[in-house]
Amino acid sequence: MADGALTPESVQHRGILTVCAMVATLMQALDSTIANVSLPYMQGSLAASYEEVTWVLTSYIVAAAIMTAPVGWLSTRFSERRVFLVSLAGFTIASMLCGMATSLDEMVLFRFAQGLFGAALVPISQSVMLNIYPLERRGQAMAIWGMGVMVGPILGPTLGGYLTEHYDWRYVFFVNLPFGVLAILGVLFSMPGGKAQRSLTFDWFGFVFLAAALTGLQLMLDRGETKDWFASTEVLTEAIVALFGFYVFIVHLCTAERPFISPHMFADRNFAMALVIMFLVGMVLLATSALLAPWLQELGNYPVETAGLLLAPRGFGTMAAMLIAGRLTNRIDARIIMFGGTLMLIATFWRMTGWTPAVSEFEIIWTSILQGFGIGFVFIPLNVVAFATLPGELRTQGTAMWSLIRNVGSAVGISIFEALITTNAQVEHAALSQFISPLNRALGWSDITAHALHTPQGIAMLGQMVDQQSQIIAYNDDFWLMMVIAVPILILLPFMRKPRAGGGDSGHAAVMD
Repeated sequence: MADGALTPESVQHRGILTVCAMVATLMQALDSTIANVSLPYMQGSLAASYEEVTWVLTSYIVAAAIMTAPVGWLSTRFSERRVFLVSLAGFTIASMLCGMATSLDEMVLFRFAQGLFGAALVPISQSVMLNIYPLERRGQAMAIWGMGVMVGPILGPTLGGYLTEHYDWRYVFFVNLPFGVLAILGVLFSMPGGKAQRSLTFDWFGFVFLAAALTGLQLMLDRGETKDWFASTEVLTEAIVALFGFYVFIVHLCTAERPFISPHMFADRNFAMALVIMFLVGMVLLATSALLAPWLQELGNYPVETAGLLLAPRGFGTMAAMLIAGRLTNRIDARIIMFGGTLMLIATFWRMTGWTPAVSEFEIIWTSILQGFGIGFVFIPLNVVAFATLPGELRTQGTAMWSLIRNVGSAVGISIFEALITTNAQVEHAALSQFISPLNRALGWSDITAHALHTPQGIAMLGQMVDQQSQIIAYNDDFWLMMVIAVPILILLPFMRKPRAGGGDSGHAAVMD
């Protein structure tokens, strides 16, 4: 470990620092989704169109993506404690400014600032939790930290809707103030200062091209659905910028003398494999929630409140599984736990491929709980194994890359699955329409229903029926694809190394089983 680095022995108030890391993680995770349900209210207050007000979400996502990658360099250059404090203070102040915004321009600017400062909160919190707990307790530490990461995006829309409905949309941002202040005071009191490397220079060339690539990718994914994807010059330009930026950055990473992201972390087999698995998990993680909410309301005809209650068991299952997995990771090979969790995910996605509006609430609840367990059994052991063999001096850079990969995977997954819903529903609608005929006995025609083809009301009724059936098939196709995406995880697990119990931070304490 580097001199002055955070270690289990250097922390006297581990409990306080753990709470601060949890609060920081939860604030950032909540704010990634908490403003979604408030957009219509913001639209009226800020006199903006729907397309304009969506920049409130886009600006935050783009800023967070840009600033996540250099978190490791910033922590090394200025010390992890200083970056943590500045990020907490900046995020809290930016949140207050968002709540006081009087125009769309102000809101977008303050949300961008919120994303810039918030980008470091999750990776530094994870790094802190990994550093202050010994290896044998990291499973439990990651279970505690993981609750904020996983539960935050799930609770965000619910909390945002409650604050907006009962108070005002501005409280969606004001709610961060007390937690931000408490976290700052806690870090000041409990986190020892680290050593800053003042002579470290910044790789501006690599940063600019990575920032351009991430910005292009996020804008393409965010605006592709409304702009008809690559039929739009804007989206095509963003895709070209993203591809060119990633190409130049990767070449620079492999050839530069001192890139701001160390390529040595990718030489660690566990970490490299875990990044691929984390990307796959990220693709289905938030996308499942994004699809289930409209499925329950539009196809299942559940009221908003009931739909929210039916989505909750997944979060409870995830939290319960995290607590169990955190304890099991120290006693059982983590790869076995991840294998079982992945099988649960595959099984639940397979069950969902047969869902129709007639599916029972019991089926929805127990499938959601089992899926939550699968996520928890993959997420916690994966965090432990990924960082068990990574050298301590690369840990903060590793957590930053970890957060970046998870967020990019989530953004890619949501965009792909939502686009497929729209496209496949149109394709299936055209295919099903060919079978609408009085001669088709499979439809159970009677003289009355056959006569309906000659009335506007009857045609509208049949159109709604075809729409519903095409939507059902489109959703089922998405669940099939989610199942397929989860399968490669099973193939990658045997290539990961089992960390030796009691292994240190040298990065070499691993054996192959």
